[in-house]
Parts: sequence; C-alpha cells; structure tokens
Amino acid sequence: MNTNHFLINKDLTNKKKIFNIVGLGEILWDIFPEGKKLGGAPTNFAYYAKSLGQNGIIVSRVRSDPLGKEILDSIKDLGLDSTYIQSDSNYPTGTVDVRLDKTGQPSYIINKKVAWDFLILDNSLKKLAADADAVCFGTLAQRSSKSKDTISKFLKLTGSNTIKIFDINLRQNFYSDRIIKQLLKNATILKLNSNELKILKKLLGYSNNDSEINLCKKIISENNLELLCLTKGDKGSLILDRSDYFAHRGYKVEVTDTVGAGDAFTATMIVQYLKGKTLKEISNAANKLGSWVSSQSGATPVLSEKILKNILF
Repeated sequence: MNTNHFLINKDLTNKKKIFNIVGLGEILWDIFPEGKKLGGAPTNFAYYAKSLGQNGIIVSRVRSDPLGKEILDSIKDLGLDSTYIQSDSNYPTGTVDVRLDKTGQPSYIINKKVAWDFLILDNSLKKLAADADAVCFGTLAQRSSKSKDTISKFLKLTGSNTIKIFDINLRQNFYSDRIIKQLLKNATILKLNSNELKILKKLLGYSNNDSEINLCKKIISENNLELLCLTKGDKGSLILDRSDYFAHRGYKVEVTDTVGAGDAFTATMIVQYLKGKTLKEISNAANKLGSWVSSQSGATPVLSEKILKNILF
C-alpha cells in the first residue's frame, strides 16, 4: 500500500506552521447523573486542537446567565479564547442530558431553542472565516434556520485552501438527507462512525451490497472529498483519500466513557493532515488520542506532556 506524504497546498512549511483551527457550532453543558461538564463537539474539537499546539478556536453562543458565565470561565480554564463566543439575551445557554450505558456509550437528550441555535455572522466571524486554515462543523447546529444560515455563510467566506471538516455527529432527529447532502458538498473531509455510515447508506440510497470500503470510496468520489475517516470504536478506524486507504486496528483500553473521544480523534486527524502526514501516521496518532480520552472521565481531560509526546512521536 502506498503511504507517501500528501500535502494540502503542497507547502512543506506546513509542518512548522501554527494553524487556525475552528470548531463551529454548539457549546453546552453535558448534564451527567453526577453533575455537569462542558460539552459540544465543536468545543471539544477546538480544545484538542489547542492541546495539540494549534490555535484552536470555538465559535458559538451562550446566554449572559450564570450557566453562560460558567462556560466562559471553563473555556478560560481550558486555555481557549472566548472571543468568538457570542452573548444572547433571549435564549438560555445550551444543555444536554447525558446517560451512559454499561459499556460507557452515551445517549443524549438535547434541549431545543438555546443560545447556539441563534449564532449570527458578525464582522469578527467574517474575518475569522478568511483567516481559518480548517473549520469543523456538524449536523446538530443545522437544526435552527438561523445558525444553519450563519454556518453556511461562514463556510463560503473561507479561503480556497481552507479545509472544511464535516464531522457528521448524527443526534436524535436533528438531520435529514437534504441537509447531509448539502453539507457534503461544502466539505473537504468527512468524518463519521460505523453507525452513522449505516444511516448515511439508507439516507443516500446506497446498495446494501456495497462493502464498507467501497461505500466510503463512492462517498469520496461523488462528493469530491479529499479525505474520509470512519471510526469503528474498539475496532479502530478506516481512513481513505482519493487513491489510497489505511485500516487501523485501534488500541485496547479500559473504557470509562467515550464522550469526547471522537472529537479528540477528529482534531488529531486534522492537525496531522494539515502537517502533511501519511494516512498511517494520521491513523496512529488519532487512534492513540481517541483511545486515551475514552479511558478518562469527561470530554476534555487534561493532556500531559507525556501523553502528547506518546501520541505525536
């Protein structure tokens, strides 16, 4: 299998550049039985991009209420900039009720009409879009026409070399085939898990006879994607570009909970991709961090220097 380096803009200086990597969408409190923890896939994604040495940026919206102020304090504690977290005076800060099964797999009850549903495109976001090296978005923040329109306009304002990661994150009934098709056309990279691939197969009308790898190849080809990554839980991952693929067996860990593990995987994947790493190198690093996060409690555990060195070197 060919695993030569591939680069987005064929620029070897990418290996040393600090990238502006944006998580665009929801920020919220995950309400666990034992208490609340900061959450939202774009938030987790930005945190891990920052932890990996990049300029991880969260774009979202909270209310100017106690829960919103706690989020801003938590963002500061995580070392993230709250510049692009807007303040809303009408709608509450987002919350999600989280329940974990015996294997640590989460289920979610996501409250509606919250602040991040009403994200607006102001001048600061227009400038951020132009400066972004990568931006990650999903389906959940598409449920409101306001945030959907803002995200669409933000993506259109990004540069020609900006990498747009569609981390599909299917939750409850907050998606449709129309929205998914539209977002795929806006994406450079698609990231999804095995269950989401099954749902996508039905929504897009693919044959049940297609093998996993052939289905992924079709999705890449039909949507002109540069990369597709399929995460498979304790079975590892499958990552493909337009001409090659790499299957990773994953790393065995004792799972505490899997909240945030996928976001850690996605952030590591894009950081490595922007640096021009091989499919194998991307897979090794992303699986290492994703597995480690699933062995910890909560979506944003602190990454020590030892953990980072083990992942990236």
